This record gives sequence, C-alpha cells and structure tokens, in this order.
Amino acid sequence: MKIKLTSIYVEDQEKALRFYTDVLGFAKKSDFSNGPYRWLTVGSPEEPDGTQLQLALNNNPAAKAYQQAMLQQNQTAAMFYTDDVKGDYERIKARGAEFTMPPTDVTGATIAMLKDTCGNLIQITQLARW
Repeated sequence: MKIKLTSIYVEDQEKALRFYTDVLGFAKKSDFSNGPYRWLTVGSPEEPDGTQLQLALNNNPAAKAYQQAMLQQNQTAAMFYTDDVKGDYERIKARGAEFTMPPTDVTGATIAMLKDTCGNLIQITQLARW
C-alpha cells in the first residue's frame, strides 16, 4: 500500500494555490471543476509521481471547526520534509510567508512553522543526520 493523496482544508482555493505554488514551490497537479465543486491538488516537483496534497475548500461546518481548533491549539495541519530547512526558511520567508517559529532544533530534527494564509499551520522538517 502507498499513500498517494492527502487533503488539507483551505478557506480559499485560489489563494491556497498561489501560496502552495508561488511561496512554497509546489507544482499544480490537478485542477478541474464539476459545478461548484473544484478538485485541486499540488505536489512536489522533486517527486513528480509522488504524493499529492488536495487543497479542499473548507465549506463544511465540521471541517471548519476542526481547522480552527487545530490552529488555536498551535497544531500543524501538514508537515513537509526537506534536506535544508534553514535554506527553505530563508527562501519561503523572502516570498512573504509568515513564520510562527524559525528553524529550531528539537529531538531528532530541525523544524520551522508557518501560516499558509488559508487557516492552517504548516511545519517544515529536516531530520537529524546521526
């Protein structure tokens, strides 16, 4: 079994698409509509056939409550891995991202956290090399 898709709720799909592509550097993978429903995914250009992230419109009251509770509790909605967290921090910050935590050493990794402008907290992680 493999994980090929996971979802994150966003308040505005177009705004999320701009953030996840222009700021984080992901590539748009799928974008099609059926009536009011829009299926929108992004993925890493480093893994063209890798896992995709669905930017799902947060128009469900239960999902919106979950998203807000996670943000209020300072819990991340997604975690992305990198080989250079400090370099990515500088690159992403220069593109206007709001970080809530700069690169910080924790047990087994260096992490940074930022807001995705769409109601979520995102963590980028570089695993420690032992």
